[in-house]
Amino acid sequence: MNLFEKIFNFQIIARLDEAGSFALTSQERTWLKTMLEHPASNDAFAPGTLSTLRQLLQAEASTGIREIIMEKAKSRERQVYHPLLRSLRRTIMLNRGIRLSYRIKGGGVKAGQSGLPYKLEYNMVKREWYLQWYCTRNRSLMSTKLQNILDAEETALPEERVAELRERLERLLDQRRETAVIQVVPSYNAELSRILYAFSCFEKSVSYDDASDTYRIHVAYPSDESEFLLSKIRFLGLRVRIEENARLRSRMNESAAKALSRYGLRSINE
Repeated sequence: MNLFEKIFNFQIIARLDEAGSFALTSQERTWLKTMLEHPASNDAFAPGTLSTLRQLLQAEASTGIREIIMEKAKSRERQVYHPLLRSLRRTIMLNRGIRLSYRIKGGGVKAGQSGLPYKLEYNMVKREWYLQWYCTRNRSLMSTKLQNILDAEETALPEERVAELRERLERLLDQRRETAVIQVVPSYNAELSRILYAFSCFEKSVSYDDASDTYRIHVAYPSDESEFLLSKIRFLGLRVRIEENARLRSRMNESAAKALSRYGLRSINE
């Protein structure tokens, strides 16, 4: 591809982006048509949107993978998509309030709990969707599994009330937020992109010290996710070290000591 072709293609992509459109290949259209045949698509899209997509893709070929693929028996699999996702996402975008009824661990049900939804999160380990929301009754930040929610009703709130609840929510989040500085060992600088990918689920920024040729990753995370952060650091092994955060350093030292004691060692040099 010569320079003029690249410029022309960039102009087309820029125009499409300005118009809020994007181009699909024939393979992508075929894949989309196949995915729309899945029962979960009825919950993932509004009825009008789903009907329009199916109409637009009517002339496309279908892969017919169900006829050629055979699955072995397996344990019951949870759906990655949840029927409440679309409505809750819309409520969050519109800055609306919410009234929830949900199951609790003891087996009971809490009904009519009012609050402000903040964020939807997917836990990769538990393979569960969670709703983070501020409960006005308890004045606390809640994290509720979507599968435990029995009913979610959108409620209208005045702008002043929304601003007040968001301010309370931010204060709670700041109280839970911790920071750590992770130093990249200079001999592994070439693997910086891989190292940053390991921390992709955290808020972070990167600084570079030219004199020592050292990258430092400044990570912000909720206090209850410290063990998850430690698992990422352990996964990277000798590539990184915890430079700032006494609690994380202490936990890392404790887990390292326990691992060495299993082999009757007190240090790695023994």
